[in-house]
Amino acid sequence: MEEIHGNTAGLKPSTLHQLERVYWRRSDPALLIAPALAETICAMSAQTGRQIGLLLDRKGRVDAVIVGDAHKLELPDVGRLRAGAGGRLRGVRLVHTHPGGEDLTRDDLADLKRLRLDLCAAITLGPEGEPGEVRIAHLVAQDGSGDDWKILPWARLDDVRGVDRLVADLEADLARRAVPQKRARAGVEGAILVHVSGLKQHQVDSRMEELAELASSAGVEVLDTVVQRRPHPDPKYVIGKGKVEELNHLAMQNGAGMLIFDHDLSPAQVRSLGAATELKVIDRSQLILDIFAQRARSRDGKLQVELAQLRYALPRLGEKDDALSRLTGGIGGRGPGETKLEVSKRRARERVHRLEKQVKELARQREVRRARRQDRSVPVVAIVGYTNAGKSTLLNTLTGASVDAEDKLFATLDPTSRRIHVPGGRELVFTDTVGFLRDLPKDLVAAFKATLEELRDADVLLHVVDAADPEYALKTAAVEKLLGELELGTIPRILLHNKIDLLDAEEVRDRAARAGALPISARVKSVLAPLLERIDAALKQPPVVAAEPEV
Repeated sequence: MEEIHGNTAGLKPSTLHQLERVYWRRSDPALLIAPALAETICAMSAQTGRQIGLLLDRKGRVDAVIVGDAHKLELPDVGRLRAGAGGRLRGVRLVHTHPGGEDLTRDDLADLKRLRLDLCAAITLGPEGEPGEVRIAHLVAQDGSGDDWKILPWARLDDVRGVDRLVADLEADLARRAVPQKRARAGVEGAILVHVSGLKQHQVDSRMEELAELASSAGVEVLDTVVQRRPHPDPKYVIGKGKVEELNHLAMQNGAGMLIFDHDLSPAQVRSLGAATELKVIDRSQLILDIFAQRARSRDGKLQVELAQLRYALPRLGEKDDALSRLTGGIGGRGPGETKLEVSKRRARERVHRLEKQVKELARQREVRRARRQDRSVPVVAIVGYTNAGKSTLLNTLTGASVDAEDKLFATLDPTSRRIHVPGGRELVFTDTVGFLRDLPKDLVAAFKATLEELRDADVLLHVVDAADPEYALKTAAVEKLLGELELGTIPRILLHNKIDLLDAEEVRDRAARAGALPISARVKSVLAPLLERIDAALKQPPVVAAEPEV
């Protein structure tokens, strides 16, 4: 027997039995609802004082029975079949009672739009609980001049006929007049990007552009963006409830299956958004972790990514399924022992402990290798900078290496070292490190702390900046802040303005002069001769001693 949806508490067994029998009834596709079905749900609605609703498919069969309260229904999960493709509708219509005799409500129209129902109809009750007049609403093709729906005049239920032709004509009109929308390519996940803040417009644009680049690096196609300006995020949905409805509509139009938020979401917010939109919901941290999981190649990198993912997921295990935590110890619950949820948490913690030990062992091995380089008195030059600034390209040009250097964020994750002989006979080791990023997830920073320790033994730091980036000053400051937090302020540093081939000569000179930077193009080896001279001069400088703190 099918499940009856909604709040059935307090209903008599005889009423429940009547509702169960409704599932086996069907209607003529040309009718809104069969007269016998309408009489049954109206009579039960009069007896209980509740709204009773049916979801009927296009053949007149009952897909779901919903029991609400006196004022509204909570519709079940009807899935995403059909909806969102071109001008197609859901393929089901909602017919429900209004025991108070009220008109279609805002909730009714919101469900019509959000779920793209064929129709939404409300039946009033007569003096004896018989079907009274009916009010019907359906969607219309958007032209930007009014509502997304049309409400038909009140009518007698017996006079409503030709519903099958109405829906067919309506869907054909919607498909014909629909505005073409971007859609994800086959095999590629499509997403809508979401940002909520009170930042200035140019700051919002910068963050959304970076989020789009992160999504592209993760193999996600960006179909649309939604920005809401509000001083504080909504504690439940992050965005306002009206924006949630807008996201539902955009997702259905564009065929998106995912929402990516430019914020860290709490487990409760992810759950609330997922329930309200039926979409996969991830935040910026989870997106970055996924990129790292795709790109890590070495054993060290894979271990650290897994460690970061487990640290991120561990506090969220309790939110996966409340049913897993219903068996508990203590008063009234002794006997079953550990629940499935508790076992999952314990195993995750054990895995984190093992990974931490392995990461520490790999850090010790790197320390041994660094010590050997120091014994041979080979200077180390570490290349640092914001992600996608051109660090790997610079390493390839300087050393002839073949490190992946794609035009995307975090194209290189694992540190790479190459030894070269420079003019004058000096031998140098150049090290490429993982790119920096503002607001990097704390779990990821902690996991990659051992990798960033490579920088502590560098003799010179090359800070590579994408000078063609409109936000280059902010990103330069973000990297400088992270280097300060890593206590690397005593290491000689050379600031490089890369990608000067994308700027005019006067602008290059002006920006470099203001920042005290050396302009280069990492792709052109002939331009790098001044850089080698700067490195040689920096290596000859006496080491900087950190100032003693005042007592």
